[in-house]
Amino acid sequence: MTFDVAGEAARAVHDRSAAWRFIEGFAASWADPLEPQDGWTRRELAETEDRLGVRLPEAVKEALSLFGKRPDLTSNQDRLLVLSELRVEDGVLVFRDENQSVAAWGASLDGEDPEVLMKLDLVDRREERWDAWLPRFSLACVEMVLSEALFRDGAETADREMSGVDTSLLHDRFATLTLRSPGTRWFAGDDVIVREDADEWLWARARTPEALDLLIEQVPGDWTTEC
Repeated sequence: MTFDVAGEAARAVHDRSAAWRFIEGFAASWADPLEPQDGWTRRELAETEDRLGVRLPEAVKEALSLFGKRPDLTSNQDRLLVLSELRVEDGVLVFRDENQSVAAWGASLDGEDPEVLMKLDLVDRREERWDAWLPRFSLACVEMVLSEALFRDGAETADREMSGVDTSLLHDRFATLTLRSPGTRWFAGDDVIVREDADEWLWARARTPEALDLLIEQVPGDWTTEC
């Protein structure tokens, strides 16, 4: 049975256990199923806490023990850090770096499933600040896995500049995901996901060639495809 991206994502918005179920189901349907060896052990996580001198939030430990060693799910474009690279900056746990190191994502150290923040790397370091990204770490993991799926090598992907009619076409023909990451909107249909960035660019990933062909028919334009 096809994995219901929109339905499972809606459940993940409010429930971190549902977020992990989403990632497990998405991996099984769109990549390869998660295996026990795909995550860091609790002993390795405890050693990382000792190195950093902080307690990792429980959601961070759950995520890293579930899929922390699956770069095909987490690091096709931007990169989930391995344990030895985790760092604390300004009281924020940095867990993900942008692919050209011009931005970083970090989690608050307060609460079991804390807020996620983003910081841009600016020329004047005095102007750098952590801005709100998503309200829960588990939800940021769902968004991360979806985002990295858009850039998976050998997958059915496409992208193009937006036109004036795209937003209405996407709203009419696909389900809207309530992820709410700043500057982006997510849409999902049968075997296809689409990310709209800042009303400027569309990124798409399909599970099958037929699904990608249907997307291009439903939202026509000058798509660049990779498959």
